[in-house]
Amino acid sequence: MPPKATDVVGLGLNATDTVLMVREFPPLGGKERVVALSRQAGGQVATALVTCQRLGLQARYIGKVGDDDAGRFQLQSLRDEGIDLQFGGVTPGATTQFGLIIVDQATGERTVFWDRDKRLALTPLDLKPEVITSARILHIDGCDSAACAQAARWARKAGMPVVADLDTVYKDVEQIFPLIDYLIASANFLPAVTGRNDPFLVLEYMAREYKIRAPGMTLGRDGALVYSEGKFHYSPGFVVETVDTTGAGDIFHGAFAYGLLEGWDIERTLDFSNAMAGLNCTRVGARGGIATRADAEKLMATGARHRNPDYANLPQAGGKRPASMRAKKRAARLKIHGNR
Repeated sequence: MPPKATDVVGLGLNATDTVLMVREFPPLGGKERVVALSRQAGGQVATALVTCQRLGLQARYIGKVGDDDAGRFQLQSLRDEGIDLQFGGVTPGATTQFGLIIVDQATGERTVFWDRDKRLALTPLDLKPEVITSARILHIDGCDSAACAQAARWARKAGMPVVADLDTVYKDVEQIFPLIDYLIASANFLPAVTGRNDPFLVLEYMAREYKIRAPGMTLGRDGALVYSEGKFHYSPGFVVETVDTTGAGDIFHGAFAYGLLEGWDIERTLDFSNAMAGLNCTRVGARGGIATRADAEKLMATGARHRNPDYANLPQAGGKRPASMRAKKRAARLKIHGNR
C-alpha cells in the first residue's frame, strides 16, 4: 500500500536530552549547583517536524532510536504530536542518541555534550522513493550523508524543494550540496567546510559552485542571512527574554519550511522563522517554547530587533563587504601578525 500524502518529510537526527540549568557556567575545574534538571525531547530534524506539525502541517519522520527508555520517550513525544512514524525504526541493542545540555541561567546560552550510537545510522537501503516523494518538501540534516543524498535525489526528480540544516562537517557531506535548494547552515559550518570566512562571499560561493537556490546561515541573536536570486537578505533576530537557546535553529528550520509551503517571499519567511526561534528561547528545552503563528506574527509586528550593522549594510552581488566588517577583518589580521 503506498504511503499517504503528507506535507513535510524529514530525514535525520532525534535526541533525548537531559537539561541542567545552572546559575552560571563554571570555569574549568570548578563546581556549580544545579538549579533545575529535566528530560526533554529534541534533535534537529525531529524538532523541526514538531514545529511544522504544530503550525498545522502534516509531517513524516524517518530516523532511528534504540530499544531503550530514551527511545520510547522520544517516539512517544513524536506520536503525541501526530507525526507519521511508520517509516522510522527501533534498533535492537542500540542506545538512543542523547544530549547532556548545560544552560547558563544568566545568559540562556547552552553547552551541549552528546553521543550517537553508530547503529542508528540510516543508509539508502533504509529508504523507499515513494516515502519521500509523497510529501511536498524534504528536510534533511546531512548526518547520514549517503541516505540524505539519496532522498534528495528522489525529491529533486519529483520536483520537491529540499531544505537542509547543516551544522556539523560530517563525512562526505559535500555530496549533498548540489542537491539542496534551501541551505540554512549554522554560522560556523560554511567557513569550516569551505575555508572561506567572509559570510557574504561564502554564500555567493555556495550558490555559484553548487547551484544552491538560496544558501544562508543562522547568526544566533543577530538573525539570519540568505543569498537568493542574486541578492542578500538579512533578517535581524528579535529581542526576547532568553531562558534557553537549545533548539532555536531547529525551530527556525521548521518555520522556514512552513513559510515555503505557504508561498511566502524570502523576507517574510526569514522574519517568521526568526520570530519562532526567538520565542522558543523563552522556555526550557528544544521544544519548550514552540509558538503559534499568531504569537510569531505579533512579535514580527511589534518586537525590537538585534540589528547587526555588519549584516544590515548589505553588499551588492560580488560580495563587497560593509566597511565595518572589512575593518574588523583588518584589525584581526593585524592582531594575529602582532602576536607572532
